[in-house]
Amino acid sequence: MTSLETLRTDISARFPAQDFLYDNQVGANVLSVPKESVLPVLRHLKQNGHFDFLMHITAADYPGRQRRFDVVYELFSSKNYARLRLKTQVGENETIESAVPVWRSANWFERETFDMYGIVFSGHPNLSRILVHHQFVGHPLRKDYDANQQQHCTDTMPIFFEDEPNYKPDPNKNMMPLNIGPSHPATHGTLRVMVELDGERVNRANVELGFLHRCFEKMAETHPYNQVIPYTDRLNYCSAPMNNVGYCKTVERLLGVEIPPKAQAMRIILCELSRVIDHIVCLGANAVDLGALTGFFHLFQYREMVYNLFEKLCGARLTVALTRVGGMAQDAPAGWYDEVLAFCDQMAIGIDELDRLLTGNKIWNQRMQHVGKITPDEAIMWGYTGPLLRATGVSLDLRKAQPYYGYDQLDFDIPVGTTGDCMDRYLVRVEEMRQSLKIIRQVCKNVPSGDYTIRDKTIVLPEKKDVYGNIEGLMNHFVLIMKGLRPPVGEVYDATEAANGELGFYLVSDGSGNPYRLKVRPPCFAIYQSFPSQVVGGNVADVIAVLGTMNLIAGELDR
Repeated sequence: MTSLETLRTDISARFPAQDFLYDNQVGANVLSVPKESVLPVLRHLKQNGHFDFLMHITAADYPGRQRRFDVVYELFSSKNYARLRLKTQVGENETIESAVPVWRSANWFERETFDMYGIVFSGHPNLSRILVHHQFVGHPLRKDYDANQQQHCTDTMPIFFEDEPNYKPDPNKNMMPLNIGPSHPATHGTLRVMVELDGERVNRANVELGFLHRCFEKMAETHPYNQVIPYTDRLNYCSAPMNNVGYCKTVERLLGVEIPPKAQAMRIILCELSRVIDHIVCLGANAVDLGALTGFFHLFQYREMVYNLFEKLCGARLTVALTRVGGMAQDAPAGWYDEVLAFCDQMAIGIDELDRLLTGNKIWNQRMQHVGKITPDEAIMWGYTGPLLRATGVSLDLRKAQPYYGYDQLDFDIPVGTTGDCMDRYLVRVEEMRQSLKIIRQVCKNVPSGDYTIRDKTIVLPEKKDVYGNIEGLMNHFVLIMKGLRPPVGEVYDATEAANGELGFYLVSDGSGNPYRLKVRPPCFAIYQSFPSQVVGGNVADVIAVLGTMNLIAGELDR
């Protein structure tokens, strides 16, 4: 790991006259610099090989401060798994240089920060709104924007491209502008792809998102910590427990608590079951979008089996809110782990059948091979994580790189591809399902004894029998409900390996009962940035293949 002292020595040698502030917050290296130094420091850290990933850019609003906004950059190294948070302050009427010349992944993250806060990034190639609609007035994540103030869109934008916002077809060229979605089965009602076609070849492409934006991060600021958990279900709703786990793990890190071994085991099982069904949705929907209806029906019966397991555990199926800060909502019922093991046996057969159904299928191969190819360097530049990054040959998985909940004690492999094309993305996901079953079997056969949650009365509600049975339990319940969970003042970024890649949460606490700032780093937001460049030059039919392999879940994409 890159130590704070090593970074300090290197940066001080490169910027000797600068008075930078170095800190370590909740186990994370933090470097605070003046806004004029942000771009040179980012360029130095990248070119010198310290960090190759820009994971996300965000901001936080402090209205009473002279320089109102914190702008935050999270950096990561795939070589030694080090992380660094780079921070700067920006005044309300000031600008800050764009990081797009250093990292292409900065493009959408800066647009989102501009959209939500109004912070202007000078030199950005297309600084425009991205999550809220074009008629929206104001910036919703500012503290002075009322969370109840809704603004409705009354008209749609015509086809536009980044290099031509006011697009008009050239009458001298035989080009066809075309909308693909959002009213298209393959875009699931939430994605708009705009292309300019030269025959069947895509000459230009652009995307519009925000159709499912509901400002999750604003809602998180107005609700107590545990009440945010049901909202996390609505991020990637195809693998809801993984969002629950990622959020609670972040809050627990800020609190400085470790959940019991049994709760860790339960979270691993739920996350791996969720990874399996998330891949089922991705592969099944991708197949049906390309005309293979049988695979869709075949796979979804296994998804329903997992939902039956969720229902037995908590009563819900899709949006489950299974975790709590400090552990789990409740213990597993008798025989549940045996049912999970029985499902693994059935699912293993289903994966083999899927393999026989699609992998050697001539049409499937023609539609997937050599389509959407991307190199490892390009994938890292865009901020790819998860199966799409591993399909390029980069063996990066946080369960191995920065293991949590005992993943380092489990025997499993990280499948990788070679070309990064749609076929490799498919093959990686198929093998990942097999590895998830391998993990689940190991954990289910060795579930630790003990409690499913910590018993800290300032964090976890007492059992109902204690609330109704004794005055101490009643008072503990009353105080926690009225005052809320209150992490110490500070900030933290924590990440888990979700089905689509790195799911990160940046949390700022001011010591109150609600998060002061909660930023979600959704894996498919960074991935989708590259979509226009992935499809330009290919056939219009390839647009659907690439879109499906990106596994875009609008809930986490738009938040």
